[in-house]
Order: sequence, then C-alpha cells, then structure tokens
Amino acid sequence: MAATWVSIAASLVMALGAACIFIFAVKRDYFQDIEDAKYQVFWSDLEDLVDTPKEKNHAGSSKGAASNERDG
Repeated sequence: MAATWVSIAASLVMALGAACIFIFAVKRDYFQDIEDAKYQVFWSDLEDLVDTPKEKNHAGSSKGAASNERDG
C-alpha cells in the first residue's frame, strides 16, 4: 500500500513539474512561431541545392573508356 502512495505522489510531482515548464514556456513566448521551424529547414535545403554546382554526367566518358579498352 505504501508503494501506491509513493507512486501517486511521484506522478503528482511530475505533473506539477510539467505544468510549470509549460507555463514557463508560454510566458517566454517559446510557442510564438512554431511553424517557422519547418520552413527554415525547407529553405536551408533549397539554398544548398541552389548554391552547389550540378555534377556533370560522366556516363558517356566511362562508356568511351570501356570501348577503347576493347578496341585496343
């Protein structure tokens, strides 16, 4: 029976702690613009694609090398 009261007390303390953290986050405006995070990831990926040069397709040169080995 004592273990039941200990677990009830522990769950109440954890619930109170979670409520305090939530209230702290709301008061500090941590939930002000949560949609912006996904757009920041999207735009940073898009900038990486635009900034990096496209790799040239070297498939033609490898075919030529293989045909040269057979011919030579």
